[in-house]
Amino acid sequence: MATRTAEARREEARAAYDAFLKECPTGQLLARISDKWVGLIVSALGQAEDRTMRYSELGRKIPGVSQKMLTQTLRSLERDGLVARTVTPTVPVRVDYRLTELGSNLGCLLSSVKQWAENHFDEVNAHRERHDAAAASADADMDAGADADMDAGVDAAA
Repeated sequence: MATRTAEARREEARAAYDAFLKECPTGQLLARISDKWVGLIVSALGQAEDRTMRYSELGRKIPGVSQKMLTQTLRSLERDGLVARTVTPTVPVRVDYRLTELGSNLGCLLSSVKQWAENHFDEVNAHRERHDAAAASADADMDAGADADMDAGVDAAA
């Protein structure tokens, strides 16, 4: 049996998780954590006063999230070990959510992305508007050119 060096073992470990490879399982995790609702839920839990929020509080905090999507996302975050769910047997039943240590670690990154989006939205939106205006202008120029070509074809046929 061949002996491998520590460097060779580290290199194999790095190659085992390469999100640029189609068969790498980290692609699934990246897809999960890059989801809009995941980012907002993790950020909301990270900003909560006592780091815990009830289901209804999360629903109010995150505009536009449906109950179905909130439930599905929380379940997937719990399954991945990013969120802990605590049920308190009261009437009605109280369900609280909090970030786990792993979720808090991710929350630092996602909160930064959220903050970046809030800080740079106006700049990105201005770029979008300039791009869309330029594209509309180019389309209009192409349409005018096509109309001129058609008119020239009609004139030549006459």
